[in-house]
Amino acid sequence: MDPELNEIGRQQAVVVACRLSKETKPAAIYSSDLKRASETAGIIAKVCDVSNLVLDEALRERHMGYLQGLKWDDAVNKNPDVFRGFDIFKVTEGSDPDSRNQEIPGGGESLNQLNERCVSYLNKIAQEHIGERVVVVSHGAAILELCRHTDPPNSSIRRNIPNTSLNVFRVSGVTGRWILDRFGDVGHLDGNGFLENSFGGDGASA
Repeated sequence: MDPELNEIGRQQAVVVACRLSKETKPAAIYSSDLKRASETAGIIAKVCDVSNLVLDEALRERHMGYLQGLKWDDAVNKNPDVFRGFDIFKVTEGSDPDSRNQEIPGGGESLNQLNERCVSYLNKIAQEHIGERVVVVSHGAAILELCRHTDPPNSSIRRNIPNTSLNVFRVSGVTGRWILDRFGDVGHLDGNGFLENSFGGDGASA
């Protein structure tokens, strides 16, 4: 439900923190309050010497309802009908736009609900830090929705979000327009399998 980083995850957090420390010092660091994100944010804050660290539920991963806390295979086996009824992570060309409004049973979020939550919070951060640089630490599905906000309407750009990848957004303080400057940047990692199994196990829950 709320796993901690394992040792590889902590090493990755230190590596990305060291990279960020060589860039302009952020005015603040915002993070999901879930352990794997908040621990990463704490490491970044320490290495970058940033005291303004804010943890908020608005940056959490998508709530999966009855599937929450299950590994992928377990979710399929336990709830095959529920699982098949939702295109949980992917938006494909020609898919029904209404499927983005489909909530996952058991209190889970629709993709549009996730998008609204994350985009609204990032807009709030942008308004509070006009002309400043901040670091935001979140999770895969949430980051995908933030990236999707920069896409042309009704597009279906497919993306992968590696662990500790950097995704750089510029948000206009005047127009509110978002620009995705950089996506999936893992130049700080060694490329030798260091991205795999960051949260332990076989990676199915990562």
